[in-house]
Amino acid sequence: MSTSELQEPAPETPLEQALERTEQEYRRFWLVIGAGWLLTNVAYSITNLPMRFVLMDQFKLSAAGVAWFLFVTQFTNYIKPLAGFLSDAIPFLGTHRRHYLLVGLTACGAMWLILGVVPRSYYWWLFTYGFLHIFIVLISTVLGGVMSEGGHRYHASGRLSAQRIGIFRLAVLFESAGGLLARFDFLVSSVITSVLHFVLVPLFRRELKEESNPQPDFTAWKETKRQANALYQSRTLWCAAGLVFLVIAAPGFTTPLLFYQRETLHFSMEFIGLLRLISGACGVLGAFAFSRLCGRYNLRPLLTMGIITHVVAALLYLGYRDRMSALVISGLYEAAQTLALLPLYDLAIRATPRGSEALGYSVMMSVWNLTNGLSDLLGAKLFGVGGVGFTGLIFLNAGTTALVLIAIPFLPRALTDRKDRQAAAPPVGVES
Repeated sequence: MSTSELQEPAPETPLEQALERTEQEYRRFWLVIGAGWLLTNVAYSITNLPMRFVLMDQFKLSAAGVAWFLFVTQFTNYIKPLAGFLSDAIPFLGTHRRHYLLVGLTACGAMWLILGVVPRSYYWWLFTYGFLHIFIVLISTVLGGVMSEGGHRYHASGRLSAQRIGIFRLAVLFESAGGLLARFDFLVSSVITSVLHFVLVPLFRRELKEESNPQPDFTAWKETKRQANALYQSRTLWCAAGLVFLVIAAPGFTTPLLFYQRETLHFSMEFIGLLRLISGACGVLGAFAFSRLCGRYNLRPLLTMGIITHVVAALLYLGYRDRMSALVISGLYEAAQTLALLPLYDLAIRATPRGSEALGYSVMMSVWNLTNGLSDLLGAKLFGVGGVGFTGLIFLNAGTTALVLIAIPFLPRALTDRKDRQAAAPPVGVES
């Protein structure tokens, strides 16, 4: 046996030991924050179809009525930056994140139980679900703050962002379970959703540590004002937001499609749930495809091809006639929409000034949420009161989305004529 084989491995240096402890802490943090994103989003996916079927079958709402109900009750989605400022600047029970999250999870779980037992009347549900959604937005916003802090602490903002988006796509797959649960009383779905929130309370109570800081920190407000001024000067960011608006603002057929599936094609609840499963899986594939393409091709051709692909996929709905065509078209459309939107979000990230990434992202999410709600509402109105059939909505959706192609040639080449690894956000106050 040689001398080298008898040598013991060199002891770890203090730096190596510290790095190992940090990596272990990160893995633990990754699991905890992942559990928060996963369970809450699975809960919302499970209740999506059962809620819509209650509105359709028990409340006898039209497509426009369902879209209006959801648009009004989810109003807090459109003011997420306000919830972020609240958590950043105003401590609650001595902490900025911990108690907001614990109270939000507890209240949200309780409100889902209440929604399951209140009288099945329009106004009871309108006020109950509207109040419940305040806590949904609070949980999402605070989790985002916790994730951002962990990204800075462990130098892992990219990994944590990828985890979040991956979990969101994964959660969509659970909408298929909602198709099965819709066969039972809504109380069954609400209890499951409530439990998924309650089990997170002891987890975050144990794992989320935060030093007590009872004093308000209004430096966050000053920083927000500074960032808002920088964002105001970033014309390309607002251009990207406008393009997202055009893609999403095309008269939507999310709610009209559900009515078309039930009333014209007579699809069962279970089959509609299966269609959501296929859509979610293909959305994941679309995101994976973009992650490969963005490192090989400049952003400009990806923008163009994404919009063209989305328009073609929307027109495929003209052949939406039976179960087989529904399975194929649902998957292709979700993948195409993902390929159309991700280049726009890439453009927005590139155009956001350094130091304003979080606020820039919240602006884009607010544009997304508000426009998505308005799009579905407009499509439902045209489908019902406006007398526009499902075929007419398809042409309107495809045509409005195609308008984005007109703006692409005017985007700054400094941002769009680069591959993913070459792109960089411009400095604060400097427009590329």
